[in-house]
Amino acid sequence: MDANDDIRLADRDLAALVDEWLDWDAAGALLGVTPAKVRTMVREHELAAAVPGSGERRPMVPALFIDEEGLPVKGLPGLLTLMHDNGYDDRECIAWLFLDADLPGRPIDALRENRGSEVKRRAQAMAF
Repeated sequence: MDANDDIRLADRDLAALVDEWLDWDAAGALLGVTPAKVRTMVREHELAAAVPGSGERRPMVPALFIDEEGLPVKGLPGLLTLMHDNGYDDRECIAWLFLDADLPGRPIDALRENRGSEVKRRAQAMAF
């Protein structure tokens, strides 16, 4: 068992888990929307955002949450809603999506590879 297994999702170092972050402007540019719309998308759980590390002051969106077509990754909004409905906040959602704990590979990679069913099953199991 790894010492990191005992760390709560909310206490994970997101800057160490996520390689690339986007501010509201950059996320909006990729999505073809305004920064205000990005904030709305976060509020409505289409995307998730968090302050990545101690040096940052503003919430940012992981770059891997936006696909090559400029849309939220398929299955991400539904997964975020499911996790929020079960009491997880954005920070915990991001940490879980970027950890390699339950799946072969990280959940975000499975979503990006259109293997979202297994990711959703794992997230549903966390609620029990």
